[in-house]
Amino acid sequence: MKSNLITKWPEKAANRSMLRAVGFNDKDFNKYQIGVASTWSNITPCNNHINILSKAVEYGINKYAKATIFNTITVSDGISNGNFGMKYSLLSREIISSSIETVCNAQSFDAIVSIGGCDKNIPGCILGMCRLNLPSIFIYGGTILPGKNRTDIVSVFESLGKYYSKKIKENELLEIEKNSIIGSGSCSGMYTANSMAIAAEVLGISIPNTSLQNAQSINKILNCINSGKIIFNLLKNNIKIKDIINYNSILNAIKVISLLGGSTNCILHLLSIANCLNINLNLKDIKNISNNLPTISDLKPSGNFFISDLINCGGIQKFLKFLLEINILNGDCLTVTGFTLKENLKNIKNNYVNKILKNINFPLKKTNQIKILFGNLSKNGCISKISGKEGEIFLGKSKVFNSEEESIEFIYKNKIYKKTIIVIRFEGPKGGPGMREMLTPTSALIGVGVKKDIALITDGRFSGGSHGFVVGHISPEAYNKGEISILFDNDLIMIDTINNNILFFVNKKKIELRKKFFFNYSKISYGILNLYRKMSMDSSTGANFSYE
Repeated sequence: MKSNLITKWPEKAANRSMLRAVGFNDKDFNKYQIGVASTWSNITPCNNHINILSKAVEYGINKYAKATIFNTITVSDGISNGNFGMKYSLLSREIISSSIETVCNAQSFDAIVSIGGCDKNIPGCILGMCRLNLPSIFIYGGTILPGKNRTDIVSVFESLGKYYSKKIKENELLEIEKNSIIGSGSCSGMYTANSMAIAAEVLGISIPNTSLQNAQSINKILNCINSGKIIFNLLKNNIKIKDIINYNSILNAIKVISLLGGSTNCILHLLSIANCLNINLNLKDIKNISNNLPTISDLKPSGNFFISDLINCGGIQKFLKFLLEINILNGDCLTVTGFTLKENLKNIKNNYVNKILKNINFPLKKTNQIKILFGNLSKNGCISKISGKEGEIFLGKSKVFNSEEESIEFIYKNKIYKKTIIVIRFEGPKGGPGMREMLTPTSALIGVGVKKDIALITDGRFSGGSHGFVVGHISPEAYNKGEISILFDNDLIMIDTINNNILFFVNKKKIELRKKFFFNYSKISYGILNLYRKMSMDSSTGANFSYE
């Protein structure tokens, strides 16, 4: 056992003495030591119940081994969106993964169970486990229920645009604010947290049928308790995370997320996971995977239903079984149960069709919402999520902003002409620094009522709650002298999601001339933000730290 490094008698008497002070007894020193990485905090409703879940995990583990709970940080995307704090969001993924790696190696744990609930601590937990390569399980904190009148966090962001455009009154906005987010759990649509939770289950590192559970439910407590036996079996059979996550399991996750209309952030995180495990995966691979898949999900943000509705319809196990039977998924991938995906789904019926998930032969849209685009405006690739309700090709003139704040002020205070493409640049991993989400400007556009007439492109990211004709992750970013940095107002741009192109129509001579006068709109960077600016990789590879 790895934990013998701190428990072996008599050599480690001093270590054991420290452990006795935190509750260890004689028998515990002969057991596997399992770390429980909790992301509990009162910062956000996504995570403010995870202390309860971590105690349930501890209870389940202590039947078979010895559990030790420790905490890591979280950042609330919903609270930090639209302000300086969002610069720390994607960066927090690196802090979380590094802190888990640090504690588990320092304490010589034999295995780890991590519990995450918000957008960045889910991939942060997974990346930490990948670096450790121990027997591992990820547990999702679960989804929140919709608020009054089927509202959620995105309803509040969009209502702000309605308020500024005088479509609703102040008391109506306050009513929506007070009643949209009630209780614990992650944002209730097919946004980043729920998308990543589903991805984790499909990857094989979560217990089957646990990605879609309400946060405040007995099922969530039970799956936390059951994790004890499962992690013990992983230990006995020496099944580590690199035995589970591989190229095929990541492809499985990408396919499911694409079909369900998941968050574009998932692509960023899955690229980062692949990068961490030295798995050769790039945006062109993802383009080839998602290109031939339809859109079958009527889930928010662009659809009508919440994750809780999908839970009430039976979750996704039947859907996964169907995908397995028509050979979209690779069923030979190992999972935390010790069995393959195919074996886990053996007794599941495949009749998945319901009011939310449409028949794959009669989809909502014949093409996929997630589109990987390349062109002279993004040579390394970028990511869009187009529901089809906005159309599939957008040709318009640019309106350029060098920060998110500039764009928001303009949207709220000015008339925006049809066929305008709002460009928000210097918001990439290095340029931000931090690669902020553009939920506030996209929600503002919807709130003021120009969703179908305006497109938005950025080298930043989008929240899983963003929708409309939006393209993010443009790479190379402006800070690295990508072509987005030399756009002027009124440049003609075409976003073509049928042929997967993003182009700007400026002749080569003008492009070269503009490049000679490149101005780096460098923003304030200090402390760990400065470290992220120096160490962050390109968004096309996952925007994680480069440790080389």
